[in-house]
Order: sequence, then C-alpha cells, then structure tokens
Amino acid sequence: MTKVLVLYYSSYGHIETLAQAVAEGARQAGASAVIKRVPELVPEHVTERAGYKLNQPADVATVSELPGYDAIVIGTPTRFGNMASQMKNFLDQCGGLWFEDKLVGKAGGAFTSTGSQHGGQESTLLATHTVLLHLGMVVVGLPYSFKGQLRMDAITGGTPYGASTLADDGNGGNRQPSDNELDGARFQGWHVARVAAALAASPIGVPQ
Repeated sequence: MTKVLVLYYSSYGHIETLAQAVAEGARQAGASAVIKRVPELVPEHVTERAGYKLNQPADVATVSELPGYDAIVIGTPTRFGNMASQMKNFLDQCGGLWFEDKLVGKAGGAFTSTGSQHGGQESTLLATHTVLLHLGMVVVGLPYSFKGQLRMDAITGGTPYGASTLADDGNGGNRQPSDNELDGARFQGWHVARVAAALAASPIGVPQ
C-alpha cells in the first residue's frame, strides 16, 4: 500500500484542517495516510498570548522517518510570501537525506493558507516546491481537473501549485476553510497518492 505523509505546521488550525482533508483524499485513492506536524519554535508564553492552537493531536515528525513514505505533502502557512520558519527549520535538517538521495523519486506536494486573497499563496507554494526539487522529489500540484479552482462566484483558495485557504474574513475575523477549499485539498491528496503509487511501481533509478 502506498504510504503518504501529510506533514504540516499550523498556528491557528487552518493548515491542520486542510491537512486532514489532504489525508482523506489520499485514503480515497487507496493509500495509507499519516498526519504529522513539525515542532513549534515559538516560546510557550508567546504562543499562549498570541492564541495559538496548542491542542493539536498529531504526533511530531522526525527527519529520519521521511524516507519511509512514498509521498510527502507539506502544509505551511505563509510568512511574508514564504513558508513558516517552523517548517523551514525542519526541512533544513534534511541535508543527510539529500546527500544520500533518500527522497529521490518520491512524490511531493504543498498546500498553504494566507490571511488575504493576495497574501503570497503562490510564492509560498513555489518556494516549498524548490525544496522538494532539491531533494529530488517529483512535484505534484493541484491540476485544473479540480474544477473548483475555476469558481468565480465565491472567495476561495486553490491554485495549480497546491490547495490553499484564506484565514481572515476581511474584518479581522477568523475564517475557516470553505467546502470548496476542503474539496481541493482532498483532490490534491487523492492526486498525490495516485502519482506516488505509479512512481512506486516503477522506481526512479540511475541510468546505466
């Protein structure tokens, strides 16, 4: 069975919710999906004052376990158009895996959230893709066969680079992922799992 890791960081729960949808989609494709998060770097007294969602049940991932999966889908909120430092810190520890080609040929993807419609979703996803490419992974996005990307009747996330959501209602309020955004996340999980299964059936090796 294809094994998919949904690896995320979430301050307020939006990415956590999308991660659950991505995992649901992967399971719909017949894969085994595990949801894990990266360690928090912000001191506890700061997270409490800022209202971070601290009761997240997902286990904390380790770098050493990554080669055990056929696909890794990374979820991170945007920080000034780039991934959150918590996720970058975790990925920066993958040097040993890079050196030994441990992730080459595995499927990889990304999803994100921003506080506004133009808050850096695409730049964050593309920056995450850059890391996946350096690790030798096969980048899988959210294709336009998910027709929810084409909707013009509602404010919604969703890009060809990966699923996304908007975390602010425009008035400083907390907006949760919409049904369309969750559908996009499920579609991406399903799509990544199918690509990963195909790659696992014909592993990428070194040309002779």
